[in-house]
Amino acid sequence: MNYALYAALLSLGLFVGMLILLEIGRRIESRRMRKDAEGAHAGVGAIEGAVFGLLGLLIAFTFSGAASRFDTRRQLIVEETNAIGTAYLRLDLLAPDAQPALRETFRRYVDARLEVYRKLPDIAAAKEQLAKATKLQGEIWRQAVAASRAPGALPAAPQILLPALNAMIDITTTRTMAAQMHPPPVIFALLFGLALVASLLAGYGMAGSKARSWLHMLGFAVVIAVSVYVILDIEFPRLGFIQVQAFDQALVELRESMQ
Repeated sequence: MNYALYAALLSLGLFVGMLILLEIGRRIESRRMRKDAEGAHAGVGAIEGAVFGLLGLLIAFTFSGAASRFDTRRQLIVEETNAIGTAYLRLDLLAPDAQPALRETFRRYVDARLEVYRKLPDIAAAKEQLAKATKLQGEIWRQAVAASRAPGALPAAPQILLPALNAMIDITTTRTMAAQMHPPPVIFALLFGLALVASLLAGYGMAGSKARSWLHMLGFAVVIAVSVYVILDIEFPRLGFIQVQAFDQALVELRESMQ
């Protein structure tokens, strides 16, 4: 299933569930008020405050974490672009006849790295391109080691070029792991559960009026459901509506400069 649709369905399910529990809470309290009008709300305020406070804290925590990881992933795109660009420039240290083959392998490598993220949300296709890029890393390393020791290369070539290649290779692992870093599923389960419990308590507290306040009921459910959806979308960029493709332009421009 498309991730954007999956996240939207989860948020819609949360919205509907909250409306149902708002109504259930309202009916439970209305029934209790008919039996005990004075003691119906005794002690409820403290419980509501604790649950709503915890819900607000959890939303803030998950949103802050998702936004932080989103910024980290964008920064890593820039770092990878810089690492590839630096290594490519340092090929000038090699013998002129050894450079064309390495530069061509570099161009194929950058194409493969771009395709890894262009293939998303097709995970299988992205993994295939990732494997191709990893294979090209090995080719670049072997060619560079041989060329840096060949006649015509500057004496400092191994000390300058190989560390740059190592940094270029390392950043790919960092980006791959950063893309897989997410909160444990229990955090999202707790977020959904607290939102539903808060809806039940909110409905319980709205039973004082005879008519339903649809504005408040719908507004509360919409705000929470939309907040959860935005958190999910930021947490999994490239799979939903929130994207980081604009930062890929740096790598695209680097590839164009390699002509």
